[in-house]
This record gives sequence, structure tokens and C-alpha cells, in this order.
Amino acid sequence: MSLVFREIETPVGRLKLVASYIGLRAVLWEHDDPLRIRFEETAQAGRHIALDTAGIQLAEYFAGKRQHFDVPLDFIGTPFQKKVWAAFLKIPFGETRTYGEIAREIDNPGAVRAVGMACNKNPISIIAPCHRIVGAGGSLGGFAGGPDVKRYLLKLEGSKQLKPEGQLV
Repeated sequence: MSLVFREIETPVGRLKLVASYIGLRAVLWEHDDPLRIRFEETAQAGRHIALDTAGIQLAEYFAGKRQHFDVPLDFIGTPFQKKVWAAFLKIPFGETRTYGEIAREIDNPGAVRAVGMACNKNPISIIAPCHRIVGAGGSLGGFAGGPDVKRYLLKLEGSKQLKPEGQLV
């Protein structure tokens, strides 16, 4: 089965949702680097329960009415990347973790840089909340959606890591 997609408007811009027969495979940014997330299949516009569910749940999230997502996911990546992305799913709403904390959580404390690379390749932005990953010194770190969107998402979640002016504590 080929991949299907739908584009949705959000407060952080247009997002492209991509699904396989298993579940949601990607949430891509409007100006995403096409080399960041690659698909072995061609995605075409279509209907899918995971697209419907993700669209509804993202709208609820942006409206401040949802803190957890329960759409079926179809992560495609290396075993290491999948471990990192699974760790992202465990970060509570409104909280952050450092790259080092994620490396320790997956029992690979020396893999801080590799965690950063896996974060960059996270195909399911927002739902697998890589925006909750920050630098050890409190820096925002990188984010495919850009630093302003990362700040926006952390502020939306009421992150205790943000100062009122949008900087990390």
C-alpha cells in the first residue's frame, strides 16, 4: 500500500501528515528539508483513520485541550533512532529533557550526539515531542520547525523551563 498524506493549517504553519497502513509515519513542516525525512514510497493525497485522528488531536493540542496523543504510529528508522523516539514519547507534557538524559534513559550514556542526530531525524514532530529536548546548559538546541516554533510549543505546554519572555531558565 502506498503512503497517503493530508496537509493541515496550524498556529505554527502548514503541516503535512503522512500515514501508512500501520499508522502515522510523519508530521512534516511546511518548509522541511526534503532530505531530512525520506520515504521509499510516494505519498498521495487520501483518506486514512490515522490522518483523521492526528488532525483532530493536533487541533485539540493547539487549542490547549489535549496533552497526550494516541494515534497509531509507524516509525521508520534505525533501531537506535526508534529507541530515542520512544523515549520522547515518555516525556510528560510541559517538561523537558536534555540530550544526555535521553542517552542515559536508553542505556547509552555516551551517545549524546547520536541522540541529537536522531532528534533531527524524528519524522513525527510534535506527537513524538522532540521539541521537549534541550541542551544541557538550558539552550533550546536545534529543531526542524525552527527555534520560534520550539519556543511556541514549550510555551503552549506551560513548560517550567521557559522564562516569561520565552527564554529557557
